[in-house]
Amino acid sequence: MAKDMAKLLIDEMEPLAQEHGLELVTIELVGSKKAPIVRIYLDTPDGISFDQIMEAHSWIDAYMDQKDPFPGAYVLEVSSPGIDRPLRKLADYERFAGETVQMSTQPIDGRGKWTGKLVGLRDGKVVLELDDGEVSIDPALIKKANVKGQISFK
Repeated sequence: MAKDMAKLLIDEMEPLAQEHGLELVTIELVGSKKAPIVRIYLDTPDGISFDQIMEAHSWIDAYMDQKDPFPGAYVLEVSSPGIDRPLRKLADYERFAGETVQMSTQPIDGRGKWTGKLVGLRDGKVVLELDDGEVSIDPALIKKANVKGQISFK
């Protein structure tokens, strides 16, 4: 049910984010049903500033008040996607080609966890370069995927 609500909110809020010059990366619903936490991740091609997040919080809050998708209280969190950026759209798999990604999928040959270099899309499939070769994954089988953030302490 939380996934259905998150998808509904994504579908309705994505055009609003675009109107404000932002990309809606994803929405997560976590916590209890009585008091869920609504996490909305936004970005721009150049990254997102604190001021943009604060401005977005205002129009998102107004939208949520008008839509009233949850009975009772909820906590709204608006932020950048961070260094472990979620990958949701097919375009994300092209945009972040070359990055190391982590992915969980429905079982493919008995395996459901993958970490490798994202090659991109080929013939409609997400291609990962693994230590022992490449794997092509049908996007419909992907449960969760994100860039594996790396920090350099140089």
